[in-house]
Amino acid sequence: MALDVESRPSGSPYIERVWRSRSTDVDQMLSIAAATWDLVFWEHRGQVSAAIQGPEPWARPAPVPEEATFFGITFSPGTSMPHVPFTGLVDGAAEIPGVTRRSFWLKGSAWRVPDYGNAEAFAGRLVREGVLERDPVVARVLRGEPAGLSARTVQRRFLGATGLTRDAIRQIDRARRAAILLQEGVAVPDVVHRLGYFDQPHLARALSRYIGRTARQLRDPDQPEPLSLLYKT
Repeated sequence: MALDVESRPSGSPYIERVWRSRSTDVDQMLSIAAATWDLVFWEHRGQVSAAIQGPEPWARPAPVPEEATFFGITFSPGTSMPHVPFTGLVDGAAEIPGVTRRSFWLKGSAWRVPDYGNAEAFAGRLVREGVLERDPVVARVLRGEPAGLSARTVQRRFLGATGLTRDAIRQIDRARRAAILLQEGVAVPDVVHRLGYFDQPHLARALSRYIGRTARQLRDPDQPEPLSLLYKT
């Protein structure tokens, strides 16, 4: 079974990562928690589809069409489409109509389907057309900079732009970093210390909720289900 994934970081402030993949003899994966949202295109048995995939607040099994190809743009936290209510997309998706190999419909207009090499140009056009925007407050807070606003206002900005609270994003990001460190062979006590977990049981609970695997399972490459994309930010 395989879910072959290729990805790259992006220099655009609106995009965190661009990826593409192909499924072979696999019908399910373990989708780990994600604080970001994706615009995803896929082709299966000659049918082309697209969807806005919202943030995922916990790990869960997810079906995978066999022998399918996928392309996705993972947008940076704080980037949103104002016409799409992101609070309703948490742990869900919105199908995009009128998709062909060349074009799709978004906010009442036809758009050319982007690809792995031109995702940044596509995002730039979305910004110019007012379809995509980025909340500077969310971006500043996630960089550890002062927001200059009340905690309640910051929380409201996070929910509006991401569908998640600031603390939820922090917990998801920390668990993903822990999973990467464990896959790299870093000892559990060192991961606990580096990332500020209270103790090993605290780390274990976070891995169970957000990654869906134990520290031992993350080090074992022969798991029955492939993981969704896990990468360093």
